[in-house]
Amino acid sequence: MQYDAVLFDFDGVVVETPSSRRMGDALSRAYEKLERTGPAAETLQELMQGDFELIADRCRRLEIETDVFCTQAARELIRTQLSEIERGLRSVYDDVTAVRSLEHPLGIVSDNHPTVVTGVLDRFGLRSLFETVHGCPLTPDGLARRKPDPTNIDRAMDLLEARSALYVGDRAVDVRAAHNAGIDSVLLSRSSGSSELEDEAPEATPTYHCTSLTQLPGILK
Repeated sequence: MQYDAVLFDFDGVVVETPSSRRMGDALSRAYEKLERTGPAAETLQELMQGDFELIADRCRRLEIETDVFCTQAARELIRTQLSEIERGLRSVYDDVTAVRSLEHPLGIVSDNHPTVVTGVLDRFGLRSLFETVHGCPLTPDGLARRKPDPTNIDRAMDLLEARSALYVGDRAVDVRAAHNAGIDSVLLSRSSGSSELEDEAPEATPTYHCTSLTQLPGILK
């Protein structure tokens, strides 16, 4: 099939995934800065799932303004991730070089904070490859747009004036987001072993599987 554009997830596809431990530590610092104690690991999961109501409820119980907490959490999470990059604890994948050979309009659709996504792309000289970049800030609207919600995919396609697109991700939720947007998907499985989609519903079945971005040119022929 011919595609008008190719869209990419970010963490696990373009750049190595952030450390859950360091992300949890960042949220612990956010609580400390607000002179509160909160369950950092649970809060991280709630943020990753885009569950604003649970976060708001926790803030009410801790007597913190939700927007104040989200602002502080975003600040700590951004600082932690950019520090990981600068310290060499996290980097882009070597096979991202294959993306440079693609002739399609390209975009990023990520659940990470847009400041992190653009900062990392700039750091590695990759920003010019992507005509549009979409992330999810820690706001009610941003959390609501986390995958499998297709809003950011739809926005990226609109900006690229694409009627059809291929979305490349490394998780079941990426495949579901592509399905919800009505487009094809690639499940990138860098490590050996069974796919995480084995127990998923049929609508989570990817159009293609690959183990490296170097296989993309062949898929797009």
